[in-house]
Amino acid sequence: MTEQLSYSHGTSGTPLLGDTIGADLDRTVAAWPDREALVDVPSGRRWTYAQFAADVDELAYALLASGVAKGDRVGIWAINCPEWVLVQYATARIGAVMVNINPAYRTHEVEYVLQQAGISLLFASSRHKSSDYRAMVEEVRGRCPQLRETVYIGDPSWDALIARGTPTAYEELSCDDPVNIQYTSGTTGFPKGATLSHHNILNNGYFVGEMIAYTEQDRICIPVPFYHCFGMVMGNLAATSHGACMVIPAPSFDPKATLEAVQQERCTSLYGVPTMFIAELNLPGFAAYDLSSLRTGIMAGSPCPVEVMKRVVAEMHMAEVSICYGMTETSPVSLQTRRDDDLEHRTGTVGRVLPHVEVKVVDPATGTTLPRGVAGELCTRGYSVMLGYWDEPAKTAESIDAGRWMHTGDLAMMREDGYVEIVGRIKDMIIRGGENIYPREIEEFLYTHPKIADVQVVGVPHERYGEEVLACVIPRDATDPPTLQEVRAFCDGRLAHYKVPSRLQVLESFPMTVSGKVRKIELRERAARGE
Repeated sequence: MTEQLSYSHGTSGTPLLGDTIGADLDRTVAAWPDREALVDVPSGRRWTYAQFAADVDELAYALLASGVAKGDRVGIWAINCPEWVLVQYATARIGAVMVNINPAYRTHEVEYVLQQAGISLLFASSRHKSSDYRAMVEEVRGRCPQLRETVYIGDPSWDALIARGTPTAYEELSCDDPVNIQYTSGTTGFPKGATLSHHNILNNGYFVGEMIAYTEQDRICIPVPFYHCFGMVMGNLAATSHGACMVIPAPSFDPKATLEAVQQERCTSLYGVPTMFIAELNLPGFAAYDLSSLRTGIMAGSPCPVEVMKRVVAEMHMAEVSICYGMTETSPVSLQTRRDDDLEHRTGTVGRVLPHVEVKVVDPATGTTLPRGVAGELCTRGYSVMLGYWDEPAKTAESIDAGRWMHTGDLAMMREDGYVEIVGRIKDMIIRGGENIYPREIEEFLYTHPKIADVQVVGVPHERYGEEVLACVIPRDATDPPTLQEVRAFCDGRLAHYKVPSRLQVLESFPMTVSGKVRKIELRERAARGE
């Protein structure tokens, strides 16, 4: 009998949607005009689907009157608010391409995005926390000649824009037209603009929602940022394609505001990365919140610790919580756990392939598909793969091969049952004396050390072996950190000798990207410099 290969495709009796985002919204509005579409808890504003569609059209007409045409790039540099959602659907209505800009960006980064995407009209928050968006726009606008106009949310410039609009016929659009550019946070060099079509993101939002059985009865609490696919696709598009309600708990993540929103709005679904759920569970007075309306939700962004998942299911009533895996370039989700999966599958894997998507695990050197149970690079193909990186054909060709497979750069292993484990990043893989070492495996093991609260494992240069294993740890008790000898003794006899860390660094915190991922490259560089 031949070995079963690490290839899987999602068969489905439910067809892909062939609509644009605007046409899909029209269908939802026709079915449920009086159901709530959007609730902004901080301001108390509410929209039914009929009211929401009317405001989307009002903004769409205003954009057309301002000279925004099909294919033009419209930027949005803002925190979570109802206007963000209106811009998302209004730009889709007229065939403009919305460019998401991370609210954490500063002048250097925003100038790059404005220029690289050729943004002609920008929506922005005025300010939030330490960010004065208005001042930063003023600083860079002279170097961005294509930027004709900036509209500030909650400002007279918004009202002035809306006042220009007059009802007009929309241009015919194709579901394959680009609708969104999202900049992926590169750990080296400038970010790349993943260009996504109506077909890409509408279907991904729809099928992610199908996996957790969304209907018009659902109310989704969305504390994750809209500028990521997690917020605007898995949140907004999953909601509007099912007639569900989008609930905004706060402009940026706040665990107290999130739990209050779930309780007040009787939310049935809650989103977050594991650190958000941990912050909510550890909030003083957590047990006093009535979360009994919850049944499901999505956890994504990084692996979920088993104990956290147990508490989310038991204490937050999220018996059907789902784990998703993906990347911006694939709209984003390729793999997802199902409502009835057991705890082990929800914490040990990132699920199985979504409907109408293909995945395979290949040898990074040869590109051949590996047997199940063997680690290699995860690739994905199907409706969800981006159109390409905006105006960067060479970089697109580096990621999408001739067979239209997107190479994720993630190391994965497909189990016999088709569920997939992510074991690390190819660039993170340590090669010590010819042995391939996956940091994730060592990290998972060191999490069980009683003195270690968090750990990141990286490879650092070594004269003899090429690389050696460095464990960077945050101790549970800063006054009693683990020693290298203790860590090595803990590993002895339980990890292969070549995986045992030969170096240890005790840190107060890890360097992070703006999207909340640990910058392993910086840990490696620091160690190489002897810091």
